[in-house]
Amino acid sequence: MSELADIFRQFGPAYRDKYSQHMLPSHLAVMRAIEACRTEALGGQVYHCATCDETWYCYHSCKNRHCPKCQQQAGQVWLEQQQSLLLPVPYFLVTFTLPASLRDLARRKQELVYNLFFRASAAALQELAADPRFVGGQIGCMGVLQTWTRDLRYHPHIHYLVPGGGLAADGQRWLASDRKFLVRVEPLGRLFRGKMRAGLRKAGLLDQVPPAAWRQDWVVDCRSVGRGQTALKYLAPYIFRVALSNKRIVKVEDGKVTFTYREGDTGRRRISTVTAEEFIRRFLQHVLPKGFVKVRYYGLLAPGNRHRLRQVQALLGAQAQPGLSSATSEQSAEQIAQDHTVLCPRCGQPMQVVQSIRPTAQRPALPVPASARPAQSSSP
Repeated sequence: MSELADIFRQFGPAYRDKYSQHMLPSHLAVMRAIEACRTEALGGQVYHCATCDETWYCYHSCKNRHCPKCQQQAGQVWLEQQQSLLLPVPYFLVTFTLPASLRDLARRKQELVYNLFFRASAAALQELAADPRFVGGQIGCMGVLQTWTRDLRYHPHIHYLVPGGGLAADGQRWLASDRKFLVRVEPLGRLFRGKMRAGLRKAGLLDQVPPAAWRQDWVVDCRSVGRGQTALKYLAPYIFRVALSNKRIVKVEDGKVTFTYREGDTGRRRISTVTAEEFIRRFLQHVLPKGFVKVRYYGLLAPGNRHRLRQVQALLGAQAQPGLSSATSEQSAEQIAQDHTVLCPRCGQPMQVVQSIRPTAQRPALPVPASARPAQSSSP
């Protein structure tokens, strides 16, 4: 079974030879990280089974956030960290979509446009929710940027997870929203559009957007997603999902890649076949700028407002659940890696480390054979 790393190793050199002068440094870095992931290039350990004399090579992972093999355990750690933010109220998922007419600019000015996208959408949502016709108070929201469709096309949108209600101006009352309704999406779309236009004008980029963009309706969706714990589990995959998982790749044949996806409206499983070059292009357009923060908190959930969130939890009689600090999370992950038992692929018995493999300067040019891939270990 082929993986994304195999495709990059096989077709990546030719792609870089052809396009490297036009590629972003972040794209080149991600390609090389994924190509090296869990290969001798990053070093690792050699395990031996005393029961059946099997030898197993376990290579280190690249830890890149765009790598399908390095994001599998992150969701659970994040869920544990969010426990302290929960409120015993209904939650909503509000989704803002960047119009097609702005996507070319977003590709060329990723960091600037994505930052503006966050600011404009979060400000519009908070402003409309503060209207007495809706919530009438300060809400909290957690936003995550996603840039892809199921078939890897470029489609930037932000999902906001929002508790159903807000804190009154006097700080003494919780103003609950309707259980099934938060705000009207039509005025929210218009407010969002106006704030994006103002931001692009301030940045000197307004003339790079077709005038028709400001006359069309901008898409915003708002739907109920249950209570706190359920809502967090709903959002977690959006945060740690990469554009394409390895299990969706069906085959690589004759210079083409075939992968599966599901239609958004019907849920039907579809198959797409594209050239390897087009496949790489589609994947790389979802690579975020280095250091870009794709999960952001606003209003009551903003880090500087956590004291107000505690006020709300007290008003609602909710007991804050302890969350993990980042230091604790890192320590736990490290401890898990150290304590993780590698089982023999032949007989299932525990294996012992017999040798450490130093990283090499060379990058693998060909797919790593299945026999050299770790079945159960995700070594750091």
